[in-house]
Amino acid sequence: MTRILIADDNQDIVDILKRFAEKENLKADTAFDGQEALELFEKNDYDLILLDIMMPKIDGYQVCKTIRKTSMVPIIMITAKGEDYEKIMGLDLGADDYIVKPFSVAEVMARVRAILRRIEKKSDQNSALVIGPMKLDLGSYTCEADGQNIDLTKKEFEILWTLASNPSKVFTRENLLDSLWGYDYFGDSRTVDTHIKRLRAKLAPFPELNELITTIRGVGYKFKELGD
Repeated sequence: MTRILIADDNQDIVDILKRFAEKENLKADTAFDGQEALELFEKNDYDLILLDIMMPKIDGYQVCKTIRKTSMVPIIMITAKGEDYEKIMGLDLGADDYIVKPFSVAEVMARVRAILRRIEKKSDQNSALVIGPMKLDLGSYTCEADGQNIDLTKKEFEILWTLASNPSKVFTRENLLDSLWGYDYFGDSRTVDTHIKRLRAKLAPFPELNELITTIRGVGYKFKELGD
């Protein structure tokens, strides 16, 4: 059975999310502070985590950062604040998505379903991709070039994998949002541009890779094949 962790210090929110998750045939564990969330994470294998930011003892940002040291489990962050910099901070720490309170429980569950579907789809894909000096490993979400590790966030890796596994195909920002954030993502398409900019900066030290992600003006992005 698919197992998720719901971490929020609001009892009412936890109860309703747990009830709806169980209607989706998901096993839901609950935590009411960051420390408890990390303790449960250490003891159990989760397919997805719903993580509130403002929690006692350890906040959601630190919980996310700690989890990302050892796991790429999908994380949806829940926040009462909607400022862009806070959303970007969560995404930079490795969160897959964010929900701003007050939220629709139906929306939360739609996002959960979308992420779980993507996980199932990826399990059927080849796990490794080699482009010149670069190797992408989907199983471990790692990227290496010339024997050096390139430290990518989960979303940066997914963008790179999507583009690199479809060379010369043009992806609009909306294509990438639908594919990697989910069709029901309500964020700004500029999120894609921000991730692409950071991804390019991380590939820049490698001459064969630093111009492979190209911008198609007014459309989106594509990955050039080596030698083009």
